[in-house]
Order: sequence, then structure tokens, then C-alpha cells
Amino acid sequence: MSLNADFSAEYAPPTWLKGGHAQTVVPKFVRQATIDYRRELRADSHGTAQVAYDFVDGAADAPLVVLFHGLEGSSSSHYAIALAHAVRQRGWRYVVVHFRSCGGVPNTSPVFYHSGDSAEIAFVLNQLKQDNPELFAVGVSLGGNALAKYLGEEGVQAACSAAASISAPLDLPAAAIALRHPVSRRIYIPYFLRTLVPKARALCTDAALEQKLRHCRSLTEFDNLFTAPLHGFADAQDYYRRASSKPLLPEITVPTLILNAQNDPFLPASALPRAHEVSRTVTLLQPAQGGHVGFLDTRRHDKLSWLPETVLDFFAMHRKL
Repeated sequence: MSLNADFSAEYAPPTWLKGGHAQTVVPKFVRQATIDYRRELRADSHGTAQVAYDFVDGAADAPLVVLFHGLEGSSSSHYAIALAHAVRQRGWRYVVVHFRSCGGVPNTSPVFYHSGDSAEIAFVLNQLKQDNPELFAVGVSLGGNALAKYLGEEGVQAACSAAASISAPLDLPAAAIALRHPVSRRIYIPYFLRTLVPKARALCTDAALEQKLRHCRSLTEFDNLFTAPLHGFADAQDYYRRASSKPLLPEITVPTLILNAQNDPFLPASALPRAHEVSRTVTLLQPAQGGHVGFLDTRRHDKLSWLPETVLDFFAMHRKL
């Protein structure tokens, strides 16, 4: 289902791949050719940590596609590699910008990263804009919510020519409830906490808090203990409410694709934005299936190419240079 613009892309999963969980998990195991990134370490927005920018270079006059990854993602994530291949095939340029502590670079800042850190998005895009007049921005999951929030806050001042928010938990309170589902608690929560908790403990100066984090068993518990107080929120619910991008979608002025599968285990279909809840420059693409950053298509030679090709086709419609 595509709303609000003359852009659409049909998606149908393989007949044997049924359900949002399977469509989320299986694509992570698809083998892809490796990407030889060129890494630069640059200062974060606070100037207290180095973060990794992983580039795929190209012609100097080609547009630059900037990817903001999801929770505990990196340039090695399946979606980042798939997008890198698609960008390179078009002769464009690409960079995966890592959040603090991600991509194998230790965090030396007193703060972490979170779903509502639009200030970090603004800092990155403004810096890159200085040397790259045509920028396209992509945010996936957590990065997609932060990017959409930035776009709504900045309006006409946004630094990119067009943007795409992929599988973003635009309504964070609803997403938090969805991730309490028994299957989600067994599959996704241990996967995230396995790396989040050690990073949080490394920042801890309070022995009691460090012990509580050690026994953390849910993302809401983690956010109550760590994310919210560290970043000035009263608690997890205050964080989810204030960091959600959904209320800001009517303020977006940059052409923006917001792509969410209706069977995404991270956000129920009932919480997805409708046409009257976004600006006229936003295209809502909400296929019935696809899972969370899944969209496997076995009819294609590159089985994960549906998602990056859809995003790049949207960007191609909005090239300015």
C-alpha cells in the first residue's frame, strides 16, 4: 500500500516464508559479497567520542547516500551491505555513520545513543553537507526514527535532498508493547541485550546500577535503568513519548519515504501513520508483509535487493543536481 505520492513498489515474500518473525530473521542469514569500506574516525556531536564513518567511494559529483543504522547495527548489518551493493551499482557514493559504541569503536563519551537523538543526525548531515551538495539520508529502525524526528524538527532546513525511514518504530510506546510479546522476548530482546548491557555497564560508575543492568531482561527495563536517566528523561515511558517521531511527521518538508511492513513484529499495523497524519511530502509505503527490515525476494539474483532498490528509486525521483 502506497499513500500520498506517485510512487509505489510491490513486495511479495517467498511462498515458503510466512509470518513477520520469519521474514525478519531469515534475511539476516542471506550470504552477500563483502564490502571493502574505507573507514574514517570522526568526532561525535559532543566532541567527546570518535565514531566510525564507513565509506564506499565513487565519482566526486555523484550523490552521497548516508545510512543511520538500527539498534546495535553497523556497516556489517545485512541491510547496510545490501544497500552498499545497490548504491555502488548506480555509481553513487555511500557512507554508514555509526552511533557511539557501534562498529567496533569504544565509546569514550559520557552519553550513549538512543531513538530520539536527532541532534546527532543533524550534526552528521550538516558536516557531510559541506563537502557533498547532494545528500540522501536513510535511517533503519532506531536510526529511522531518529532521522524522521530530525526531518520534522528541521523542516525546510533539513540538509538532505530526500530521505527514507525504514522499519522505524515511529510510535515508541506502541513498539515497546509489541516487543513484550512472548516470541519477541525470546528472539529479539536477548539479541540486543547481549551487547547493550556490557556497553552500559562499562559506562556505569554506580555499583548498584551495574548489578541491576547485569540482571536486565527487557528493553523497557534497560531504558528505565540506563537510557532514560542518562539522557535526561524521567523514565522509559517519558523517553518513548518524547523521542517518538510520529507526532512530527506532519512537519516534514523534504521528500521522504516511510516504509513499514504491516506484519513488522516491532510495531503493530494499528500504530502505523495514515495519510492524514503526515505531510504531503511524505510517501507512506506499507506492504502487508516484509517483517522488520526483511523484504527477502528470492526471485531476484540479489535476494535482498528489493529494499535498497526501492529506496534508491525513490531518491532518483528527487535528484536535484
